[in-house]
Amino acid sequence: MVQHNQFPAKLPTSFGDTFLKFCYIILAVLLFSCGNGNSKQTTETTENADNSENKEQTETASTTTKTILCFGDSITAGYGLDDTDDAYPALLQEKIDALGLNYTVINSGLSGETTAGGKSRIDWILKQDIAIFLLELGANDGLRGVALSETRANLQAIIDVVKQKSEDTKIILAGMQLPPNMGQDYTTEFKDMYSELAEKNDLEFIPFILKDVGGIAELNQNDGIHPTEKGHKIVANTVWEVLGPLVRDN
Repeated sequence: MVQHNQFPAKLPTSFGDTFLKFCYIILAVLLFSCGNGNSKQTTETTENADNSENKEQTETASTTTKTILCFGDSITAGYGLDDTDDAYPALLQEKIDALGLNYTVINSGLSGETTAGGKSRIDWILKQDIAIFLLELGANDGLRGVALSETRANLQAIIDVVKQKSEDTKIILAGMQLPPNMGQDYTTEFKDMYSELAEKNDLEFIPFILKDVGGIAELNQNDGIHPTEKGHKIVANTVWEVLGPLVRDN
């Protein structure tokens, strides 16, 4: 808190009657000089306080970033990697930082997550303000043979909740594809489900988040499903094709 002028306590005004007049003169001089010095100090303190406050406000403004939330399953979570910094959300952050853009990427991936699980936790996730919401769910539904009507309804419910929370939030829907052993009819309908949801809800759309990675042995871990570090770099580039223009525009 800035201190106002405070003069020093008065000096004793009598050291003896002989020197009374002399002391009054000295006291006047001291009060005058100390008053000016304290005034100058107070002015400098005020200016320093104002400059400090302005600096703090500038630093606060500069550290306020918009949030990109990656909401998905084990692919988003970076399952099987030694370090989650090698998963695609962290790689997206690197791209953003390199461009000096004002965004923070949050990895909200959960291994084993289904669309039903995502639907159940979406309200809690949306307690924070989100500028861009990347929805990457459905693969575990497909691998478990969940009825597509259920998967579609869950994805739509998640989209609806995000839109209700904030109309300004941009939603990116990441499409997924299944291996052919799930049956031709099921896999085709599963693939088409994402493009139909994206068109119906006017969403940004990534047709296949594992483009150039899915089915390529050297880019996947031993399970043949989850990308390696090199695979995640390709996934990050695939996501960036859609995400990049959005963060640049904003």
